[in-house]
Amino acid sequence: MTKFISAFFLITGVAFALPQAAAQTEPSASAKASTKATTKKTVKKKTTKKKVVAVKEEPASDKEDEKVDTTGLSSTHYTCELGAKVTIHTKPNNSQQITVSWRNRLHNLVRVSTTTGADRYEGAKSGLVWIGIPAKGMLLDAHKGQQLANECKDASQLKHST
Repeated sequence: MTKFISAFFLITGVAFALPQAAAQTEPSASAKASTKATTKKTVKKKTTKKKVVAVKEEPASDKEDEKVDTTGLSSTHYTCELGAKVTIHTKPNNSQQITVSWRNRLHNLVRVSTTTGADRYEGAKSGLVWIGIPAKGMLLDAHKGQQLANECKDASQLKHST
């Protein structure tokens, strides 16, 4: 019985060792072939001509590039946490677009519909997002994923919070 078990292990060991030994020698031969194939491919790529495609930039849908004239617009000044200040300029007859004054720059934002009823305005190019609810407002940077100003309140909201 022990001879049978010894013979079994010897045969299975040889049976597993032979394919592995063959597999170890084959990659080196195939590696040389693949190296030659990749060398040929790189030479081929060098001889091909590249096409230059002109890409037209589409204008931003919210017209952020336009210079903003704030004369005739109604302005609401917000005081935020950590001393930040935000001014929202709106046209009396246009609730679909606002201009946000943040750190001495003007940004046009376009209204985005929400399911919660909050006023949400976004600027695709600048990444700014203004969210206004009856209790406060908040300015976000969507590109960086950061809050820029939080707990922003105008004069009427400040009266109600005290």
